[in-house]
Amino acid sequence: MKLIRIGKTGDEKPGVELANGDRINVSKFVADFDEDFFGTNGIERLADWLKENSRDLPKFDKSLRVGPPVKRPSKIVCVGLNYAKHAQESGMTLPKEPVLFFKATSAIVGPNDDLIIPKGSKKTDWEVELGVVIGEKASYVSEDQAMHHVAGYILHNDYSEREFQLEREGQWVKGKSCDSFAPIGPYIVTKDEVKDVHNLNLWLKLNGEMMQNSNTSDLVFNIPQLVSYISQYMTLLPGDIISTGTPFGVGLGFNPPKYLKPGDVIELGIEGLGVSKQTARAL
Repeated sequence: MKLIRIGKTGDEKPGVELANGDRINVSKFVADFDEDFFGTNGIERLADWLKENSRDLPKFDKSLRVGPPVKRPSKIVCVGLNYAKHAQESGMTLPKEPVLFFKATSAIVGPNDDLIIPKGSKKTDWEVELGVVIGEKASYVSEDQAMHHVAGYILHNDYSEREFQLEREGQWVKGKSCDSFAPIGPYIVTKDEVKDVHNLNLWLKLNGEMMQNSNTSDLVFNIPQLVSYISQYMTLLPGDIISTGTPFGVGLGFNPPKYLKPGDVIELGIEGLGVSKQTARAL
């Protein structure tokens, strides 16, 4: 299934996008796609319910805004330097363990909402990433059991302000958590619809020019490794997102570096997970 949320900011309604592109409203079954939904076997229950009820449900008008496909989760756990070629372009040593940092969930917006360049920013950068949505509480799980805790996958643009992230004192979180720095979606694709998550093309264009074009086969640490590893240090709750890192081609990696300015248009996509588009504007 493709889980989608439609409507104005803060008033999104849960839906499912069908194979023919229609988007049906499933508010009669569930109030929202949140921790409670994922943690109570919601995906399977919804699939069963739709077998009997899908024809009777109202459709969303396709002109309506697409919101983030999961209601604000408890956390976004990001993985740094998780593509071999990206680590190389950043001039950083390939990590021996996953590099973890947090991104504030207040940064989450819809997939086509504007990117807001924060006050004082000179180095706002792009990062197309595969996001993993947790479906079942995960604590101290083994790698061979890790995929049982995955609900599905999303497209994420892990926007980063490089000065805030790398040139100011402290951790990376300051450069990762500005408002609008986490557009996700358009939908969550349940894991049963993704044949091989470790062989997906992902790409990003800036003003029509290809910047990033890679494949998840270049991941340093794969999905089961990441879920298991992170669960040794914190409990992953249903609805939580693991953002698995970005491939080569970020602005920081160019010589000289390229950064975003108001009016820039950023388009990105992952094979089978849809596309998104943001327009940059100054705060």
